[in-house]
Amino acid sequence: MLRPATRGDLAGLPADVAPGLLGAELITVVDGEQVRLRITEVEAYHGKGTGPVPDPGSHARMGPTARNATMWGEPGHLYVYLSHGIHSCVNVVCGPDGEAGGVLLRAGEIVEGVDVAAARSGRTGRDLARGPGRLGQAIGLRHGLHDGIDAITGIPQHGATAALLLGEPLAEIAAGPRVGVAGLAGTDAYPWRFWIPGDRTVSPFRWGRGAAEAATARTGR
Repeated sequence: MLRPATRGDLAGLPADVAPGLLGAELITVVDGEQVRLRITEVEAYHGKGTGPVPDPGSHARMGPTARNATMWGEPGHLYVYLSHGIHSCVNVVCGPDGEAGGVLLRAGEIVEGVDVAAARSGRTGRDLARGPGRLGQAIGLRHGLHDGIDAITGIPQHGATAALLLGEPLAEIAAGPRVGVAGLAGTDAYPWRFWIPGDRTVSPFRWGRGAAEAATARTGR
């Protein structure tokens, strides 16, 4: 049974909140078209001074900027940023208001609105929302228009609404290094990627720039 998320559900550190988003659903309505996504893979990112471990892979590692401002706001808003100048990627803001953090939605299964998602992306099947750029495209949220949209209250923003629904914690989850993150932040020093084992929509792992070398230096293997 799913229920609407509250700000309190998301008030913990991102690395603690992230596993609980697996199996949750995000419903977006953009220009009157609804898509419902079941979340299967996430990554946690802390901000400057967030928690006991600094996060060199976070957009907020150096403090507040115009780009990452949403991460410093109250939990439950969606931080929608542009990756490689092309892809709109979606994060659920976590942690106390004023303490930056977010959970990147890396992959999911479209459980409603498959035709809408396919028309937006030109993809089908498991690839509809497999990877953060594809996910953002499938659910229709776009950087510049929808950054900061509130998934708790559902208040409309530029023709879109978002709603996050949570369920019971899953009995089995997997954890490991984040995908494509550079340097030490992309190694098992930060096992902040979480996914549903065996789910066909989960994206494949790949090292970020210098991460494999950092992992070898860290373990001596």
